[in-house]
Parts: sequence; C-alpha cells; structure tokens
Amino acid sequence: MPDDGQRDADAQRPDEAHFQRPHGVPAAFDRPPARPAPLLRGSEPPPALAQAFARPEGVRESFAADRPLPPQPAAAPQAPPADLLVRVFGRPHGSSGGFAAPAGSRLRGGRDAESPWWRPDAERDPWRDAASRSALGPPAVFLDQAAEDEGVSTDAAGRRRIRLRDVPIRLALLLLIGALLVGLVGGGTGFVLGRTAAESPLLKPDGELSTVSEAINRPPGSISDIAERLLPAVVSIEVRLGDSGGTGSGVVIDDDGYILTNNHVVSQAADSDDATVRAIFTDGTASEARIVGRDPLSDLAVIKVERPGLVVASLGDSSSLVVGDAVVAIGSPLGLASTVTSGIVSALNRPVRLAGQGSDTNAVINAIQTDAAINPGNSGGALVDGSGAVVGINTAIASLGSAGGGSGSIGLGFAIPIDTARDIADQLISSGTATHATLGVNARSVTDGARDGALVVAVEDNSAAAAAGIRDGDVIIGIDDIDIGSSEELVVAVDANRPGDTVTVVLVRGGDSREVQATLRAR
Repeated sequence: MPDDGQRDADAQRPDEAHFQRPHGVPAAFDRPPARPAPLLRGSEPPPALAQAFARPEGVRESFAADRPLPPQPAAAPQAPPADLLVRVFGRPHGSSGGFAAPAGSRLRGGRDAESPWWRPDAERDPWRDAASRSALGPPAVFLDQAAEDEGVSTDAAGRRRIRLRDVPIRLALLLLIGALLVGLVGGGTGFVLGRTAAESPLLKPDGELSTVSEAINRPPGSISDIAERLLPAVVSIEVRLGDSGGTGSGVVIDDDGYILTNNHVVSQAADSDDATVRAIFTDGTASEARIVGRDPLSDLAVIKVERPGLVVASLGDSSSLVVGDAVVAIGSPLGLASTVTSGIVSALNRPVRLAGQGSDTNAVINAIQTDAAINPGNSGGALVDGSGAVVGINTAIASLGSAGGGSGSIGLGFAIPIDTARDIADQLISSGTATHATLGVNARSVTDGARDGALVVAVEDNSAAAAAGIRDGDVIIGIDDIDIGSSEELVVAVDANRPGDTVTVVLVRGGDSREVQATLRAR
C-alpha cells in the first residue's frame, strides 16, 4: 500500500491521476529511450525490414518484368449529349460528314488552300466534329505547318515543292557548267561543219526535170475537144471610128466569108464612111470586113470578109436545149481573143430588154440564160452545146453595174437562140434586111396584185391592133395559149409569129376579159 506521503501528494493533484504509472510498473520512463543501431553500407538489414522491402527471391533488378500490376480502373462510359446540344450542334439528319458545304452550295469548291480554317487535315480534325468523343491526345500539328517548321515547302495537297533555295550550290554550279559545255560543243560543231561542208553548184547544165509519160485523154465532146474545133470559126471584130472604137466577137456561118455578130458591135460604123471593121482570126491574121445587113429589132448583124478557106461553125438546134445542159462560151471578152468559158443552161425563154447594153435599139430578145462567164467583148460570139454545135449568139450580161456597161460577169449571161439567129441571118444575107411581125401597140408592164399583164398605152394607126378593136387602156394577158405578164413577154410572143399570121389576143377591159382576133402585119 502507498504510504501516507504519497496519498497526500495524490490528493493534492487530482488532475494528474490519469497520467500516473500503473500500479506495479517501475519508473522505466524516467530513462532516455535507447537509440537504434545505425545501418552500415553492405550490412544486412534487420529481418523485419528485409521481409517488408527486400527483392523477391532470385530478382536482382529494381523491378521484375512479370511483376503483378495493380488493376486498371475501367473507363467510365461517357454520357450522351443533351438533346438540345444535339439539335443545335449535331450534323443534319442523314449526313455523315463534317462541316463540308452541302451539295450545290456556291461555297463548295471555293476553299482557299492558304486559309487556316481549311488545312489539308481539316476533315480529320476531331474538334470540327460535334459528334466525336472527347479524348486526350497530342497537340494538333498541321502538315504544312510542320513542313514549314522543318524548312520544307508543300502545296495545298501536302506534296513537297522544290524551291530554288533548296538546291545545293554545288549541284547548281554543276548544272550551269554542264549547260555551258553543251552549248560550246554544239556551237563549235556547227561552225566547223559550216566552214568545211561543200556547197552544191548553183548551175546544173545537164539537169532534166521530170515529165509526164502517160498521154492525156481528151475524149470527143470534152471542153478541150470543142474548143479545138470551134476556135478557128470564132473571130474577134475590131471597129475603128476616128480615135474611138470597140471590140466584139463573131461566128463564121458560111465559107464565102459571112460572119454573124450583134448589131450593137458594128452599129457605130454603119452610118460613117470613115469607119473600118476588121475580123481577126485565131492565127493572128486580120481581114477588112463589110456590113452586109443589120437588124436592130433582134440585135443581129452580118458582115463579110474576102478570105477563102474559112472554118465554118456548125449551127445546132436551140429548141432541143433543156435547163442544165452543158454549154461553152467562146469569144474575145475584154479584148482577150479566143477565150473559152464553160457553164450550163440556167433558163430558157427569158425575155430580156437590151436597152442600155450599147445597142442603138430597144430590142427585146427571147434569150437563153447561162452561167458561163460572159463579159464585154463576148458579144456576137458562140454559145456551143456538148456536141460542138452553136446554139446561141452571146449578146448581153446582167451585172450590178450594167447600166454603166463597165461591170463584169456575175454568172448571168444571155444569148439569142440560134433558131432565131439563123432565120434573121438568112434574110440579111439574101436581102440585107429582116422583117418581123407586129401588133402595132405601145405597152408597159402592170399588175393588180393578183395578175400581171401589158397595159396598152397607145395603138398605132392602120395596125393589126386597131383593126382588131384593141383600145388604149386595155390590158393584154395572153397571145394564143401564151400567158402575158409584161410588155417584154408581149413583144416576144408576137415576134414568134410571121407577118400575116392571125393570133388570138386575150385582154381585160373594164374588169371583164374578152378575146379578139388580130392579123399581124410586117415592120
């Protein structure tokens, strides 16, 4: 038991009762604690530490390769975005792409390769895809930016571009020296070859050019065959009157020296004693000619030369011609003797008034129209068919400037049918004059919008028209079975008959049509 003194002390400090040593425990805490023995390098650790921190049995490295690893926590599933965010930031319904412009947008194809918003890897950028999962990755590195960081230039597709500064200086010098060497070698070779090569002689005394060994075929009826046979029968006619004159063409129609031509070719020499007319043949010889007779109404004339052995042209049948037949024109256009042109018959029975063509008449002819080139100087020449027979006498041309008489052919030429020319030539050779049938009216072309005709302006006294009762103001619309649509057609229809023939004249008077019989007279 404690002594009385100890009990008194405990009584004096009641708050220290909890800190008193247990009963029977010596005062061991009064001594300082014992220090653990220090561990020396190379000494063995205490067994307790070795068991807790030592390597496993047989392991000398820091950690074993097959050491057990702590379990990795599974990635927590990501919650889907809110419906509001999906509607606002998600792709359109049915779209699987990123933020590319929709098909048909004017922005599609207009991306700028240099724009920072459209890098080559823009479509693979997860930050541009609202539906992509968030993940931690390396910083974004653009292809061209990385290439620039490395000093390499790339294009919009990421392909490397070679720049001049990328070429090494040594390689550039080698290429330059190689180019200079190639140029020097090429230039030197050309100079040496140019100085040493022998020039070909300028002259070649024994040289021969190639010739055609095969014969050229000119069958009968060809243009060359027709020209060979007809050229000697076509002459150039030259008219001189003081200091003036003119040229034309003519066709030999009789071996006694008779030549058929146009009246307007020789008309200026008809009334002058000082005028001369010459016929120039294909061989270049010339003979003086005399005027046998002229017919101003048909624009035909006949002249005669005293020269034996002339080549005479064959006269054909103009009534057998059809549109499209091939024809050849022979004459002396523009003073160029023995000129041959070819074409076809463009039209038949074409009434043509010859006023303004250089004639001293107001003749109207029922012409053959052709596209064979006919020019001033062709007048009086021959229009020949495929058989080589003369079917017309070239007389007039139509041109944009025909009123002045100085324009050339535009593909519209006119010839007097040989049937008419033969009849007039026979009369001129036999009597020096020719007669024509006449109705005895002066007329002009009119139309009422529905029908054309020839308006009678004046009726000659004692004429066939006066005897038939035709009056001024009547409109003639037909002669026999021929329709009349103009004053030229009326002249041609009447001239197709002979004096003394009776024709039926269809006319309109006061709105009514009627027929009268008229017996044509001569003039």
